[in-house]
Amino acid sequence: MNRTLRIGTRGSALALAQTGLMAERLERAGATVEIVTVSTPGDRSHAPIAEIGVGVFTSALRDALANDEVDIAVHSYKDLPTAPDPRLVLAAVPTREDPRDALVARDGMVLGELPAGSRVGTGAARRVTQLEALGLGLEMVPIRGNVDSRVRKVLDGELDAVVVAAAGLSRLGRLDMVTEFLDPIQMLPAPAQGALALECRVDDVDTEHLLRSSLDDQASRAAVTAERAMLAALEAGCSAPVGALADVVEDLDDDGRTVLRLSLRGVAATPQNELLRASATGDLTTAEQLGRALAAELLDLGATVLSGPGSK
Repeated sequence: MNRTLRIGTRGSALALAQTGLMAERLERAGATVEIVTVSTPGDRSHAPIAEIGVGVFTSALRDALANDEVDIAVHSYKDLPTAPDPRLVLAAVPTREDPRDALVARDGMVLGELPAGSRVGTGAARRVTQLEALGLGLEMVPIRGNVDSRVRKVLDGELDAVVVAAAGLSRLGRLDMVTEFLDPIQMLPAPAQGALALECRVDDVDTEHLLRSSLDDQASRAAVTAERAMLAALEAGCSAPVGALADVVEDLDDDGRTVLRLSLRGVAATPQNELLRASATGDLTTAEQLGRALAAELLDLGATVLSGPGSK
C-alpha cells in the first residue's frame, strides 16, 4: 500500500492520544499515515448526551469516511450506535484497555470512605443507577466535558469525587489520579468501554486487510461483540443505564481439553429503577448470540426496553 492513509479522529486530547497510538502501530506495520481532525456535534455541544443522541461523537467521522475525506475512522467503541453503517466495515478492534470505571476522589479516598452526602460527578445514567444501588447516600451531580475538566472539579473542590473510564486516564497517562478502580461486581462498565473501533469504507479492501492483520484482537472483538449485542437487544443507546462486561476465560471441554470461552455479565434497570443482573457463558464464535440471550433473560426478569434516537 503506497498511498498515505488519512486517519480521522475527534479533536479531544483523549481522541488524539488514542488515534496517535493506532497511527504508531500502523507505521510499524509499514503504512504511511496522516491524522485528520474532524469536528463533531458532540464536541460543539454542552448538552447532556441523553438529549443530543447516540452517535453524536461518531456520525461526523463516519460521514467524512464515507465521503472519502479520510480513509480510517478511530472511535471509542462505546460511542458507536449499535446498528452497523452499510457504507463502512468494522475492520479492527485492537486489544482492549482496562474496561473498569475509576474513582478520582479528594484526599485519596476510596468509594466506601466517602461520607454520606458527598458530591460525586458523572454524566452516565448507568453509573448513577449503580452507585445509588450501593446505598452509600452519595449525591450524584451530572457533568460533561473532557477527562481533564472532570478531574479538575475534584482538584478545585467543586466535587468530592468523579467517576470516569479507567481507559481514558490510562491513554492520557493520568492513572496516578485514580484513588480506586471500581470492581465490576460494584459497577459494570458500559458495553465496549475501554475498546476502540477502527472503521474503513466497505469497498476499501486493502485498508481493511491492513487494519485487520495489524491491529485486530480476536478476544477483544468477541468480548465487545457480546456486550453490544446485549445492548442492541435491549434497544438501548450508549447513554442508557445498561452495563455489560465479557471476559475471555479458560474452560474445559467434554474431552478435558482447555478451551477459551466468553463469560458475560450484564445489568439493566426495571421501570422502578431497580437493578437486575444476569450472566452467561458461551463460545467465542457465538458472541452475538450470547449477548442476545443475556438480554432476553434480563427482559424476562423485568428489565425496561430502553429506546431513543439512534439507539438501534
